[in-house]
Amino acid sequence: MDRADAPAAPLTARTDRGEALRGHGAMVIFACLISVSFVLGKRAAPTIDPAALTAARFLLAASVMAAVAAPLMRRAHFAAFWRYALMGGLLASYFILMFEALRLTDSVSTAAVFTLTPIMTAGFGWLLMRQRTGLRMALALALGGLGALWVIFRADVAALIALDFGHGERLFLIGCALHALYTPLFRKLNRGEPGLVFAAGTLAGGLVPTLAWGWRDVAATDWAALPPVAWAAVLYLALGATAATIPLMRFAALRLPSAKVMAYGYLVPSLVVLWEGLLTGGWVAAPVWLGVAATAGALALLLKGEET
Repeated sequence: MDRADAPAAPLTARTDRGEALRGHGAMVIFACLISVSFVLGKRAAPTIDPAALTAARFLLAASVMAAVAAPLMRRAHFAAFWRYALMGGLLASYFILMFEALRLTDSVSTAAVFTLTPIMTAGFGWLLMRQRTGLRMALALALGGLGALWVIFRADVAALIALDFGHGERLFLIGCALHALYTPLFRKLNRGEPGLVFAAGTLAGGLVPTLAWGWRDVAATDWAALPPVAWAAVLYLALGATAATIPLMRFAALRLPSAKVMAYGYLVPSLVVLWEGLLTGGWVAAPVWLGVAATAGALALLLKGEET
């Protein structure tokens, strides 16, 4: 059982802050893992259908996580399997709607829509857990969102103003709302099961809708003929960006308000800029780094002395 799951004596303020810092650390790792998936996915995208990639990602991640968590599993952990079906269904629906939206719009527009997710998460956090958003957190969310948009649009104000909120963007907004609901539900539905067991159950719950959506593309894919970059994407997305990130998010959600957890999504565009620069030597223009600085400032505000 995780330390945050077990009944315990009242914690001191210092212990509370230590637990919160561990949650923040988990989300920094989360953001790093997710950012690498964008860099790798960009290179693999022309070689494999997105539906087949997503289905393979969930199938492999669920299988590996179930094998790892098997020694910890008890019958009581699955007495209310609907929790895993709900959590996995929300996660799978987010990915499905993201890929469907990308058929209708571009990645820059979807990334811009994603900046609304922490705000929606704060709303769901209040509805489900009565988590309040203080002035410092609200300022951090606003600063992080603006910084992320500045990086996404490469400091081009005209491009941001010209953003067309069409059907693809509306579709992805629904997906982002489901993702925003997913985070506070971690704490709401937690019943003390080990993190690995909860992750395995969530992946199993998301496997059914994912395969139902992508089975035709899975069957039509010539898996033996896929190039190495496609297999690298499948393995990394399954193990690094799915199986590893679910326990990290659960760990953080038990220690931090939901809006703080989701705010780390703002860090991803800046990390993508960093990885691309390191890999290709093609660094972005100087004004874009203002957005990176704004994101760093937002994270500093989240770390500074707010009650969790």
